[in-house]
This record gives sequence, structure tokens and C-alpha cells, in this order.
Amino acid sequence: MAFVKGAWRILVAIKDGLVLLFLLGFFGLLYAALSWSPKPAQSVSSGALLLKLDGTIVEQPSEVDPMALLTGSKDKAREYGLADIVAALDAARDDRKVKAVVLNLDGFMGGGQVALARVGKALDAVRAAKKPIFAYATIYSDDSYQLAAHATESWVDPLGGVAIIGRGGSGLYYKGLIDKLGVNTHVYRVGTYKSFVEPFTRTGQSPEAKQANQALANALWEDWQQEVAKARPKAKLAAYTGNPAAAAEGAGGNLAKAALDAGLIDRLGDAAAFGERVAQVAGDAPDDKPGGFATIDLKNYMGAHKPANGGNIGVLTVAGDIVDGEAGPGTAAGDTISALLRKALADKDLKALVVRVDSPGGSVMASEKIRSAIMAAKSDGLPVVVSMGNVAASGGYWVSTPGDVIFAEPDTITGSIGVFGIIPSFEGTLAKIGVTTDGVKTTPLSGQPDVVGGTTPEFDRIMQMGVEDIYGRFVGLVAQARRKTPQQIDAIAQGRVWDGGTARQIGLVDRFGGLEDAIAEAAKLAKIDPAKARPYRIAKEPDRFAKFVQSIVDREGDDDAGAPSGLVGRDLLGRQAMVQRNWALQALSDVRALVSGAGVRADCLECRGYGAPRVTKAADERGLMALLLGSWK
Repeated sequence: MAFVKGAWRILVAIKDGLVLLFLLGFFGLLYAALSWSPKPAQSVSSGALLLKLDGTIVEQPSEVDPMALLTGSKDKAREYGLADIVAALDAARDDRKVKAVVLNLDGFMGGGQVALARVGKALDAVRAAKKPIFAYATIYSDDSYQLAAHATESWVDPLGGVAIIGRGGSGLYYKGLIDKLGVNTHVYRVGTYKSFVEPFTRTGQSPEAKQANQALANALWEDWQQEVAKARPKAKLAAYTGNPAAAAEGAGGNLAKAALDAGLIDRLGDAAAFGERVAQVAGDAPDDKPGGFATIDLKNYMGAHKPANGGNIGVLTVAGDIVDGEAGPGTAAGDTISALLRKALADKDLKALVVRVDSPGGSVMASEKIRSAIMAAKSDGLPVVVSMGNVAASGGYWVSTPGDVIFAEPDTITGSIGVFGIIPSFEGTLAKIGVTTDGVKTTPLSGQPDVVGGTTPEFDRIMQMGVEDIYGRFVGLVAQARRKTPQQIDAIAQGRVWDGGTARQIGLVDRFGGLEDAIAEAAKLAKIDPAKARPYRIAKEPDRFAKFVQSIVDREGDDDAGAPSGLVGRDLLGRQAMVQRNWALQALSDVRALVSGAGVRADCLECRGYGAPRVTKAADERGLMALLLGSWK
């Protein structure tokens, strides 16, 4: 009887807790709904268009989890759509209400070289329209300075500076830890340069991988310097980046003054002084706060100038990891994207298709599902043009093969035509604690892959043959698309990653150009006047409830227009430590996805090291701490 009473008390307590949580959630939402008063998108005041970029610029922002927003567990860093930012800057160029454009880059975490070059081009157009651009940061990194270089006036905090790191860096190699734990890593791959599996099989890069990665880093670094030098021709960029210690020593260790002396920035001043300078052009803030200035909210402005979506040139975006199944925006899920395209082909009178690719690849099965849907458009007689963004490698190149014309940028990362699979087994780990396995079999493949007892030679041989077969299919697709022999493609494939400039020389892409160029080319192929061509974006509609909750969070989170972000460390050591932490967390997330996701992959995870680290989750942070603490035992 006592047990029954105890169980009943537990059930009542659970019931009361659930009712309390429901009431709290209900009244919280009711309060938010009653207190929410969004500004109309068209209601834009006069002032400076403020681009306070607290996060990253991406091809397609990820779908927001409304429960994560309500519980406050979502990372505060935001994702800004590249097309939305460019559209806002294009509108600001001719908008009389926009007196200036302000870049607050204190919380900016990057966006990839191609995306930032496109934003830089839009900023140049604003300057050409005789409108000033003001940039501010405590510490400029490579990505934030790539934008700030296009400003009319670039400011930096007197206690800050410009920290140009350059392309390259170190990655994590797990071979030593794997051996220590007794894990047996079974790797099946094709491609001399398919180097992502090397962290599981080596303690450092192979000579082939190091040579290819060095060539890619050198090409991207050279292009970065050329863009910045063109935007700021008077800056002593080569001397500053070639010998930063000498530049700092010449300024007595004052990094901000060193940047000023080298011509990388124009003015020194804190956020308040910067705001006062902007106010001279844009007008004073209505609340008269120190350092304030009249601002035009970026989100409202983007909403008011969002391009119409009723054209006849379909634009399909393949952004993020290519995964099996379904997912929201920001992830290239095979089932979701193929269904969206097939529905658009059935419902809309499309004349051509542009495929915008910004993906390092992933699942072979999902890549093929997307490619098959694109081929269905070709079967309907639609010309297909591919536009590559920051990266279109491995599976990202797989889905690009149907293109009649492939556009890329010199800094696009592409290629990585190779396939691999990886399966860990833990027989060695278990043996360390006295656990062994045994059983019976009816065929050589019974119980395979056995992650606790190890794989058999027959299974390993079959897996390797399967990977080699898929690689042959991959090479065949590319050869057919590029009008070359499989032998010619194999010579430039082998998993090697190429920059866009080299990829054009070897025939993996056709022309340089952005999304607008691809849309114009698609119109020409469809015999439509490019001037009259209008895109129809084939994308999943965002969840309305998520948008509602996000608008509440944005409204509650609004702070001083000129105030620096609190998302990252503002001094050099703090900022770089945060960036490297995010890269480490991303690497851990990639490993988790590798183990739990598709078995056979056309993937280029090393390509992500040239963009911006994704927003990390709490699970990744816990996983990293467990990995580090475990390695000390």
C-alpha cells in the first residue's frame, strides 16, 4: 500500500509540474502576443542603414527552432541571408531616405570569401552613388576587414586593432586518441587527395593532402589580398601582413595605431565617437543617447525591399550539408529539395532552372536524389545553369553535373570528386576492460558490420568495391557533363579540392560570375530577354510560428544601435580564442555527423575551414569537453 501511495504522489507531482509548465508557457505567449507591436515593413525613417552583423552571412539561413527560442537555448549568433543583404544594399543605393550605410562588425563571425566579395561589390555600388559607408569594430579579422575595406571611413577602437591572420591553420587529428582507446577505424575510400579520412588514420597530413591544401590556401589568400588592395589602394597591406610584429613594434605595441599607420583604417575612436561622426551625416537619434544616430532597421528594410518571387526562371538553392531525408532551410536534405523542385515543375510555368550550390557535400544517396530531380527538369526541356557560391565540392559538385553551364567565382572551392566511407569498431576498446564477443554465422556477412566484434575481410572487401563503384559512377557523371573521358576526369579528381580559378582552367567550371549572371544566362538559353527575366525561388516556406517567436526575440533583444556586440571577445586574444573554439566545436559536430549519418559519402569537410564556423549547439560543447577530459586520463 505504501508503494501505491508513493507512486500516486509521483504521478500527481508530474501532473502538477506539467500543468504549471503549460500555464507558464501559455501566459508567456499571451503576454508576448499582447505586448508585441511590430513596426510595419514599409515604415522606414530617414537615417543610416545599420548593418549590425552579429553572426554570419550564409547562402540560406537555417530554420529556427521555436522551442529553442522560447527556452533561450538557441545560440545568440544570427545568420543573415546573402541575397537579402545584397538586395537591401542595392535598394539603399537609390533610396533618398538612406543617408549612409553603417557596418557594425564587432560581432561579425564571417561568411566565406565569395559571399563577402559579393557584399563588397554591393558596397562599392553604394559608394559610387555618393553615399558614405562607415565601418566600426574593436578588432577586425580577415572576414570583417574584407567588408570594412570597402567603407568610406573605417574606424577601430583605440584599444583594438586589425588582426589579419591569412588563410590556413591546423586541424584535429584523432589517430593517437583512437589508438589509445583501442578503436579500430575501418576506412573505405577512393581518391589520393580525399584527405578528410586522414584524421582517423594519420597523426598529420599526408604529403599529397598538404600540397593540395597549400595550393588552395595560397590561391584564396592571393585573391583576398587583391580585393582588399583594390578597395584600399593606399593601404600598406603586404608589409602589414608579411611582418605584423614589425608593424606592431613600430607603433610601440599599439595595434590600433599600427593599423592606422599602415593605412588599413581611417580613424581611431570608441563606439560613442563613431556614433557622433555618423550622426553628422545621418542625423541624431530620437532618444538623444550619447553616440546614437538616426538608424534604419536592417530587418525592416530587407522586408520592405524583398524581391518579388513570381518569375519564370526557377532558382533552386542547395545549401549546407547534403543529408538523407527531410530538413528545413540551411540543410540540403535530399527528400525535401527533390520534392520542392518536382512540385515547382508541376505547378509553375518555368522556362529555365538555376541551381545555386553552396555545399561541401555529404550523403551520396541524397546527392543523387537531388541530381535526379534536376535531370527531370532537363527532361522537361528546361535549360539548367549552375551557380556556385563559397563551396560546391564533392556532393556539391555531384548535384552540379546536370548544368548546361556552370558559373563559379575565382574563390569558389570546388572539385573534391571522391568517395569514402568510415565505420569504427570497438573490439580493442572492449578488450581493455575484459569484454569479448562470440557468436554464430550462417554467411560471411552475418552480423556485419559488427561494431563491437570487428568487421570481416569479406565485408571490408565488399565495402571497398562498393566505394570504388560509386567513385566510377561519379567520374562518369562528371565526364559526361564536361564532355571529357573518364580518364581525363580521374586525373583531376581523386578527391582533390580546387579553387574556382584553377577549376575553370581544367574544365570543371565554364565561366566566372555570380547568381545574377547565371539567371541572365538561363534566360538567354530559354530565349527570354535577360532584362525581363525574373527569378522564382524554389524554397520551403518558413514556419509562421517560428517567425512569430523570432520577431518577439528580436524585439526584446534590440539594443543600442551603435553598441558593440557582446557575442564574442572584443580584444584580440578573446576574439581569436572564440573563433578557434567555434572551429573545434564544428570539427566535433562533423565527426558526430560522420559516425551517425550516411555511410558512403561524397563529402569535403575540410572545405568548411575556408568559410565561417557554423552556429554550435550545447551538445557540441559538452562533447568537446568530454573529449578533452577523456584524453587526459
